Amino acid sequence: MHIAIIGASGFIGSALTTEALERGHQVRALVSRPERLTQTEGLTGVKVDVMDTAALALALEGADLVISAFSGHKEADVAAYYIQGFKSILAASIEAKVPRLLVVGGAASLEYAPGQMLLTSPDFPAAYLGSAQGAYQALLLLKAQQQQNWSYLSPAAEIFPAEKTGIFRLGKDQLLTDAQGQSRISTADYALAMLDEAEQPRHQNQRFCVAY
Repeated sequence: MHIAIIGASGFIGSALTTEALERGHQVRALVSRPERLTQTEGLTGVKVDVMDTAALALALEGADLVISAFSGHKEADVAAYYIQGFKSILAASIEAKVPRLLVVGGAASLEYAPGQMLLTSPDFPAAYLGSAQGAYQALLLLKAQQQQNWSYLSPAAEIFPAEKTGIFRLGKDQLLTDAQGQSRISTADYALAMLDEAEQPRHQNQRFCVAY
C-alpha cells in the first residue's frame, strides 16, 4: 500500500514508519522537518504544516490510507493546538478522498472501571492533561462524523521504546493490565498492532487498544 504517515519522525510515528517499511509498503512521511529523515528505500519525505488543510489534502492525494501520529505536546496549549491540527487532518483526509484514517490515540479515555475514564480519575497526572484532553476530543470527533472510515488505537498507559515481541492483547474501551496490574506496550509492538489493522481491518469506525 501507499501509506501516508503524519508525524512520521516522532516518538510513535518513527516506529510506525519502520514497521510499514519492513512490511514492504510505500511510506509518504509528512513531517515539518523532512531533512531529519533517514533516506530509505520506499520512504518519501514531504514537508507539510498540518494546520494548512488545503496543502495537507494535496500531500495526501493518492494514498491508500493515512496514519495520524500528530502530536502537539510541545505547544503551550496542547489540547487546543492538537484538536485544531486534528480537525485539519480529518478534513484533509476527506478532501483528498483517502479511504481510511488510522489514528494514534491516547490511553486516558480508556476505562479503568465501568464508566470511569483514566482522564477523570483523581490522580491523573496534570502534566499529561492537555494532550490527554486533546486525544479524547479527537475520538469524539471521529465518532460524531460519518464521512471518513477510521480506526483509533489507544496504547497502554505506559508506552516505551523497545524491540517488538509480537505478543500482546487487543481490547476495546477498557484499560488492559497484566498480572502485576501494569498497563504497558512498546512502541514497536504498538506499531505492529497498527499495521496489522492497516492490512486487515478489524476495527473499522471503532476505538481499540493494545497492551501486554
